[in-house]
Amino acid sequence: MNPNALRDKVAIIGMGCTQFGALQDKSFAEQGLEAVNEALADAGIEKDRIEAAWLGTFDPNVGGSFPGYAGDFVADILGMPGLPVTRVTNYCATGMDAMRNAAISVAAGLYDVVLVLGNEKMRDVASRDSLIRQVVTTGHPLVQKGLSAPGLFGLMARRHMAEFGTTREDLARVAVKNHYNGARHPKAMFQKEISLETALNAPMISEPLGLYDCCPTSDGAAAAILCRADLAAELTDAYILIEAIEMATVTGGRYGRRNESLIGFEATQLAAKRAYAAAGIEEPIRAIDVAEVHDCFTITEILNYEDLGFVPKGQGAAFIREGRSSLEGDLPVNPSGGLKCFGHPIGASGVRMTYVIYEQLLGRAGNTQAPVNKNGRGLVHNLGGPGSVCVVGLYHRP
Repeated sequence: MNPNALRDKVAIIGMGCTQFGALQDKSFAEQGLEAVNEALADAGIEKDRIEAAWLGTFDPNVGGSFPGYAGDFVADILGMPGLPVTRVTNYCATGMDAMRNAAISVAAGLYDVVLVLGNEKMRDVASRDSLIRQVVTTGHPLVQKGLSAPGLFGLMARRHMAEFGTTREDLARVAVKNHYNGARHPKAMFQKEISLETALNAPMISEPLGLYDCCPTSDGAAAAILCRADLAAELTDAYILIEAIEMATVTGGRYGRRNESLIGFEATQLAAKRAYAAAGIEEPIRAIDVAEVHDCFTITEILNYEDLGFVPKGQGAAFIREGRSSLEGDLPVNPSGGLKCFGHPIGASGVRMTYVIYEQLLGRAGNTQAPVNKNGRGLVHNLGGPGSVCVVGLYHRP
């Protein structure tokens, strides 16, 4: 792919996001339409301007919802029969992959204005009857029996501790920082600060990961309106430009990789390298003002610091320990509170993280606003698989 194929050719002119949480009072359709209507209002356009749409949803059956299996769901809620809509599903990177495909279509000249909707309901059924059940019943007959995400990421945490001296206190600092931020974001699922002691004394989930080291499942939706960059100023006076959205996949995510190091994610490293090359970035820590990353577990955020090149391998714990990823730090990470406080409705997360950076770059993030006066550039990182697919996006103010 031409590394300059997207750079400054596509703008985001409007975004919307629901409250995230256990939204039993809203259907899959209702929460999706709420996000879309907010995005349209933000962009100041009518729905008739939309020429195509992309729906990111991983597994609508988790919420017992038939809508969402195909793109016609979006055309239905908009009342736009005939609208071309593509459904995207790509593990936990579903939302950002939907953004990526929509941006490529606009940059290629196929459409002028398009919609992206990330939508998922995870809380209508008990967790043991959703993803865990699917892994146990459909996975490898030996390798995946008893497999859980906390178990896998717990192994990575233990390995990082053994290799680099990372401690449980370092993991807990990630949770404390993200809860501090989440307590200030009006759309977060958890809006409550916690202490280091609270995080360390929480029930153990999969040693060394305790309750506050793990993100919850949740319901939620987020939407974006994308258009040709040269049209953006005609449609709105507030928008951001896409510099790059790069994806990488690595093989063996289903049954395990024989050469897995357990101290990083190759997919993140490759996607970041490609995104930085496309944006002409050599030193991420100096070039990026704010980042929203995939913190499904506290150890994941520490690994992300390293895999995204903010610090060298092994120095991720020091990055959080020294406060460098706080709102007042060198590079604020997860100013929204991240997946830790928003939860992780799989197909919605990547679009929701883009919404956070969009608001940050436009200076509209309120009590969670980070300084964005260095370069006016933000990063979004969406990881799935676990670890077998990653999308990294870079955005900046015009």
